[in-house]
Amino acid sequence: MRFGLLGTGPWASSTHGPALAAHKDVELTGVWGRRSEAARELAGELGTRAYDDVDALLTDCDAVAVALPPDVQAPLAVRAAEAGCHLLLDKPVATTPESVRQVTDAVDAAGVASVVFFTLRFSEPTATWIGEQAATEGWLTGRADWLSPVFGGADSPYTASPWRREKGALWDVGPHALSVLLPVLGDVTDLGSVRAGRGVGDTVHMVLRHADGASSTCTLSHSVPPAAAGVTAEVRGAAGTAALPQRDEAPVDAFARAVDALAESVRTGSGHACDVRFAQRVTEILSSAEAALGQ
Repeated sequence: MRFGLLGTGPWASSTHGPALAAHKDVELTGVWGRRSEAARELAGELGTRAYDDVDALLTDCDAVAVALPPDVQAPLAVRAAEAGCHLLLDKPVATTPESVRQVTDAVDAAGVASVVFFTLRFSEPTATWIGEQAATEGWLTGRADWLSPVFGGADSPYTASPWRREKGALWDVGPHALSVLLPVLGDVTDLGSVRAGRGVGDTVHMVLRHADGASSTCTLSHSVPPAAAGVTAEVRGAAGTAALPQRDEAPVDAFARAVDALAESVRTGSGHACDVRFAQRVTEILSSAEAALGQ
């Protein structure tokens, strides 16, 4: 499959690009970025071509992988779908329900496949754990906490990220928390029931009510000091308590599985559990939480 890479930032250079360049079933056609110089530099590192014209790259590709801020990603995803490209997108696809629905509509109209890279859903052993808990009945409550020091003193390439500074942990790591809870506890069918409150810095607490009556909470932050950072999740119910295991592999390996998932979806014509429709629901829930913060 001929892939184009849209984006040249830390995530593109550390994860998307290396995974695509190394994948045995991928031809990395080229790289496009908002800064031509950065696109040329990354393309040189990956052994491919830099494109100045994104539409020219779309014409030369079967699929695109996107590593761009969400509200830059969404309109480009629409253009890529309209050009007939399958989509391997990053979370969140967009930060407004209207924008993400435009992507979903474009995917449906073009008949292209889509996969959204929710890291925990493609990493091991977390992906297997989520599948096992989703197949277990009787969960009553759960929680998913993602506490990051990106703004709390960490030496991170994402500290200076403008969109993360603007939108905070709710939008950056909130999708990860929902990617764990929704397949296990069910959809949040009543968006009006979503509750949220603020903590220190960009910390947000969410309370969710799921389709079958289960409830959950999320604590999301980029503002904790490095010593307090961590990712935890658990569910409790008739089967007892199940805790999310720690990831033990690099994101580049998880991204390679996402590439495989997109290829399988293209081959079979079957939608993936982490397609744009799932990502649309994640955006709708986070948008409801954002609205609740302003009440």
